[in-house]
Amino acid sequence: MRFYISAVDKNLITILSVFLTLLLSVYVQLTHAATHTDNQSTAAASTGEQSTLNKDTLPITALFPKNTRIGDKQTDLPVYPVYQLDQLLGYAWLSDEINDLAGFSGRPIRLLIGLQADGTFSKVIVIEHHEPVFLHGLGNEALDQFVAQYSGHSIKQQVIISSAQKNKAGSGSAGAVFFDGVTKATISVLIVNDVVLSTALQVARDKLEGFSLPAQSALLEKDVEIMDWPALLSSGLVHQWLVSSDEAFTSLGRKYSDYKHLFDSNDDPDSFTELYYAYLNAPDVGISLLGESAYASLMADLADGDHLIWIASNGLYRHISDDFMPGTVPSRISMSQGGLNTEIKDTNTSAELKNIVAKNAPEFSESSIFRIKGISNFNLGGETAIKLNINLPRNHLITDSLALTDHYQLPKSHWTAIEVKQQTATPLWLRIWLDRIPQILTLVISLIILITVFIKQDKLSRNAVRMHQFRWGYLWFTLLFTGYYAQGQLSVVNIFTLLHAIKDGFDLTIFLLDPVIFILWIVTFVSLFIWGRGLFCGWLCPFGALQEMASWCGKKLGIKQIRIAENKHRKLIYLKYPILLGLIAVSFYELSLAERLAEVEPFKTSITLVFVRHWPFVLYALALLVGGMFIHKFYCRYLCALGAGLAIIGALRRFEWLKRIPFCGTPCQTCHHRCEIKAIKRDGEIDYNECIQCLECIVILNSEDQCADTLLKRKKQNLINSVNV
Repeated sequence: MRFYISAVDKNLITILSVFLTLLLSVYVQLTHAATHTDNQSTAAASTGEQSTLNKDTLPITALFPKNTRIGDKQTDLPVYPVYQLDQLLGYAWLSDEINDLAGFSGRPIRLLIGLQADGTFSKVIVIEHHEPVFLHGLGNEALDQFVAQYSGHSIKQQVIISSAQKNKAGSGSAGAVFFDGVTKATISVLIVNDVVLSTALQVARDKLEGFSLPAQSALLEKDVEIMDWPALLSSGLVHQWLVSSDEAFTSLGRKYSDYKHLFDSNDDPDSFTELYYAYLNAPDVGISLLGESAYASLMADLADGDHLIWIASNGLYRHISDDFMPGTVPSRISMSQGGLNTEIKDTNTSAELKNIVAKNAPEFSESSIFRIKGISNFNLGGETAIKLNINLPRNHLITDSLALTDHYQLPKSHWTAIEVKQQTATPLWLRIWLDRIPQILTLVISLIILITVFIKQDKLSRNAVRMHQFRWGYLWFTLLFTGYYAQGQLSVVNIFTLLHAIKDGFDLTIFLLDPVIFILWIVTFVSLFIWGRGLFCGWLCPFGALQEMASWCGKKLGIKQIRIAENKHRKLIYLKYPILLGLIAVSFYELSLAERLAEVEPFKTSITLVFVRHWPFVLYALALLVGGMFIHKFYCRYLCALGAGLAIIGALRRFEWLKRIPFCGTPCQTCHHRCEIKAIKRDGEIDYNECIQCLECIVILNSEDQCADTLLKRKKQNLINSVNV
């Protein structure tokens, strides 16, 4: 190392010194934070001594402060009954003993959950987890605050995880319960919510009165009868619920004039809500309302056991708000059976499929088709409670809330009772993929475009202007969509997860929990054998795009670029390999320590958390970007452990796509001097372990005004032509 430092110039020594100082500061900060967390929270990253977790060591008293006795763990279901004298207060259990769903880190999130005898959560405590975004990013306090939201809420209530909606709807007293979803930790909190609700429902149905599985029904097989709108209403196949303004405003204790500013002046002030409800799976209903082709299309896309509900509305207060996002759970309307909430989710169906074709049907201001998952055990023939959650802000400080309930039951002529059967839960990873279909499609389309450009790089690079425009457009897409919006920043921590999964028993579902990361890893891994590390490092890495932009800003600001000598550069590029190997070695010694040391990557700070973090982390990330304004992609070239890992696998590539000609390197040095990442050697050879495939050398090679070989040939041809003349 002494030899390397003595060989570099003073500017590089200064930059490396600043980097090492900041890295030490970050490590000290992380060590302090980790120690503080261990002392203050039970969510330490792990002792793994499950045998010591029993009714004497678990903080069950914190769940039920009034308890006088904690029973032994039951054998049929691993729960601890908790009593006050002889009165049952509720049950406590460790989540992973009932549902050991792996977290985003690849290990289960262990929770201690308390459920009172009436089905209300007493408290949820985090016992152990390994989620990096909390441990070494947002802090364990953020996870503790998230699980604290379950206290006092019943498993009968509808839980909606959405920070924005929570702020709009207030306390949720009108029906829907809004939980702050913890921005930047979406996957982790979805896993926590799935574990809490699924285990609580299982305990409630097994141990508590009033929570047994509801009766089940099936549609009767009968000839389809096409009916017009009046017939659908009179037969009860379409349910109508009318709420007058007088009824609604009287219940609120207010007048129409108090909320006049919220409504369209063209709406009838006497009609608060006209709501229509229908069970679409019934052929008589679906075909009569939507037509045969639309009904067939909807049923073809419906999973076994799932149900479709059509809801439409008119009036001042419709069933969905103006800012409702298609494909999500509505906040204004909810459903329940037997006191248990039944989640309905918008199918984001096209307007053509929702078009009502029944004769004499009225026009509807809003029309939606919602899906009920089979896991909900929805009884199509049972009585359904439809709740309208009303939240009307009088001003920016005061919001009036009211919940109105109506009931509906499909006519007995259309269903028959069947034996109760528990539906198999849809895997969480599949639910996440279905929820993120727009993101997935956008990412896949962008990857297809990029791969097409790489395959046709020789042809497309002939137009230098358009090629440069495409590259910069794609870098902005990578930063804003892939990075900040879809959170698609790969990390060396993902390598830890993969290696430990191979060691402990590979489980693909761990990696399927984040579809964006999964797709990027698959594409990146395959591309390593074709193009090397360049596809990811040069085009798909959000922080790499940010570095490229920092370098551009540095040039525009007139900052003098530091050109590192070739022999020094060739030595410095190997710094990232011992960083990678050291992190991997530490991960097998103590994973939590390796995750803290992985903060050598600025990805979490700059991309995942968008610089909203403790100052040492932010200063470190900014220092690397500032360094990149002096030395092009400084971090990528010398310090990126992820890039080192990709380069190792990329060394197995079978192709060399970047075109070279005999003139390259001997004597032409244009590409060598223009390559900002210094991946082209003096002899013209391309170092694919360092190349980010920016394709600038191909643009130069195909340019009649830049390639020295082309210019020389044209000059000779012109000379020959002049002689002939």
